[in-house]
Amino acid sequence: MKRKWKVRLICSVFLITLLCMAVHFLKEDDKPKVVVILKRLDVEYWKAFESGAQKAFDDFDIDGKIIAPENVYPITNEADLLKRVLKQNPDALIISPIHPSHTIPVLKEYKKRNIPILFAGKDMQWNEKTTYIGTNHSILGKRAGQLLASTLQPGDEVAIIYGKLESSEQERIKGAKEVLEDVGIKVATERFGEDRFENPIPVMEHVLQDYPNIKGVFATGDRIALETLKVIKENDLNIPVVGTEGSREMVRAIESGMLSATIGQNPYDIGYLSVEQAQKAIKGEYVEKRIDIGVDIVTEDNGKERLNFLNEILHSRLDRINNFVRELL
Repeated sequence: MKRKWKVRLICSVFLITLLCMAVHFLKEDDKPKVVVILKRLDVEYWKAFESGAQKAFDDFDIDGKIIAPENVYPITNEADLLKRVLKQNPDALIISPIHPSHTIPVLKEYKKRNIPILFAGKDMQWNEKTTYIGTNHSILGKRAGQLLASTLQPGDEVAIIYGKLESSEQERIKGAKEVLEDVGIKVATERFGEDRFENPIPVMEHVLQDYPNIKGVFATGDRIALETLKVIKENDLNIPVVGTEGSREMVRAIESGMLSATIGQNPYDIGYLSVEQAQKAIKGEYVEKRIDIGVDIVTEDNGKERLNFLNEILHSRLDRINNFVRELL
C-alpha cells in the first residue's frame, strides 16, 4: 500500500511538471517573435544597441533574438543569415543592412509573408521597409564639422579619415565638408582608415608626413578616431579629433584632457525603440517612416554621466551573458 502511494505521488509530481512545462511553452508561443540582425556584436556601438533591444524585449514581453554574421566577409553572410531566419517565420525583423545587392532580394521574401522589416542603426534605399530608426547621418556630419570648426581658424587645414564608404559614411563626410568649407577651413586630405575587416589602421602617420600643417581631424567612426589620437599622442602633438559615436574610450579621452569634445550617438535608444516600433508594426499600428534618434555633443560637463550610463548598460549585458552560460552549465 505504501509503495503504491509513492508511485502515485511520483506520477502526480511528474504530471504536474509536464503541465507546468506545457503552460510555459504555450505562453512563449503567445509572445510575438522578433529577430534582430546586427552588423556585428564585437564593438561597443552594437553592444549598446543589443542592450537596448534586450531591455525592450523584457519590457514588452517579446520573444526576441539578437544575432549577427560571424564575419564581415564574404558579403553573402548577411543574406545567408536572413534566409535561415526566414525559416523561423518571425513576426517582425529588425536589421542593420550591410550589402543592399545581396540583402534586398531576401528581404522581398519577408515582404511576401507580410513580415514587418525595420531598418535600425543603418539605412539603405528600399521603399518596402516599414521604417528606419537611427541617426540622421547628414546632420551628424554637420554637427561634427561645426564642432571641429569651433576649435580652428579660417584657412586651417583638416583631414577626414573614414571607414568603409557606406551611405552613412558618405552622408557624414558630405555634411562635415559643407560646414567646414563654408567657414573657410580646407579639407586637405581624405584617407581610408580601416583594413578589409573594418579594423582601424594608423593612417594618421602618413597624413602627418604628407600634411604637416594639419590642425584637426574628423574621423567617421570612434575606432578610427582612437587610432588617430594614438598616433597624435605618440608624436607629442595637440590636434583635435572629432569622432561620431561617443564611446567610452572617447569620453575617457575628454576626461583626460586629450580632447575637448566629440559627437555621440545613442545606440541603446535605437535598439530599444526599434523593438518598440516592431511591436507596433506587428499589431498593425501606425509606425512613422523615419525616426531620427538625434546626436549629442559630448563634453567634459556631460561626459561623466554618459560614461556611467554606458558602463551600466554594457555591464548589464555582460551579466546577462554570464547568467545564460551558468544556466547552460
